[in-house]
Amino acid sequence: MSILNNQTVIDAARKVGFDLIGFSEFCMLAGEIENLKKWLQKDYHAGMKYMENNLDKKADISLILPEVRSVISLGINYYKDDKFSGLKNKGKVSRYAWGKDYHFVIWEKIDELIQNLKKIDAEFKAVSYVDTGPVMDKMWAVKSGLGWQGKNTNIISKEIGSWFFIANILCNRTFDYSIPETDFCGKCTACMDACPTGAITEPYIIDSNRCISYLTIENKNDISEKFKNKFDNWIFGCDICQDVCPWNIKFAVETKSPDFSKIQNKEIDLNQIMTMTNSEFKEKFFESPIMRAKLKGLKRNGEFLSK
Repeated sequence: MSILNNQTVIDAARKVGFDLIGFSEFCMLAGEIENLKKWLQKDYHAGMKYMENNLDKKADISLILPEVRSVISLGINYYKDDKFSGLKNKGKVSRYAWGKDYHFVIWEKIDELIQNLKKIDAEFKAVSYVDTGPVMDKMWAVKSGLGWQGKNTNIISKEIGSWFFIANILCNRTFDYSIPETDFCGKCTACMDACPTGAITEPYIIDSNRCISYLTIENKNDISEKFKNKFDNWIFGCDICQDVCPWNIKFAVETKSPDFSKIQNKEIDLNQIMTMTNSEFKEKFFESPIMRAKLKGLKRNGEFLSK
């Protein structure tokens, strides 16, 4: 019998810096995977063809860890209450990318957490993911009670809103399982109404082909002229649907994490980007999520905003 219990895991997770911790029992994600397939069939994933991969593992995580019995879902707040300058020559960056790439931060924290749990329980087996593997991270976060999925598809916590990163640990131990949160979006459509490109086609459905975050980060092609003057000066990502969410307006709290407290890249000078070399780009955005767009993508975005 495992000597691990909910409180042991919660204490260990908070010690390394996680703000939200929940537990869900292993099960097949049958309904969730069918919804994903319908979304993929509509080509709403745009150029993110990798999302078509490993559907079997996304539906059945025992194909990843045969001994899996539970999922421990974790959240870490990254919110900083700071404003943009409003200057036209300053491209806005999504809050999640104001500091160090969260993957680096959370990988380190989650590895430390797993090692600490193994010190308590030598037979503890675990596989972890931070949105880069074949795991439906948001769905497990909902099952683990971290929050509910909002109409903008972000997970919303009653405690801190939606400004948090998600990580999941698949493990071979059982726990007292969390009760999934009620969907408190109600009749609110603030996120849908505010999206300038109409990317939220219906509640809980995003068309990435129209999403500013996709178009400025993952997208490898030119940006369609039909979106001209609709980007609100976002050069990397977009926070509009989170900024207008009543749960964020009322309950967002500033992060306690020193990794996300330091603001480094809140805005990007459009003129500077247009003359930047690749070596300058790598030096300036070293360990930043902005590396994801590459200099070519960032210049494309800057040109589009400058038109």
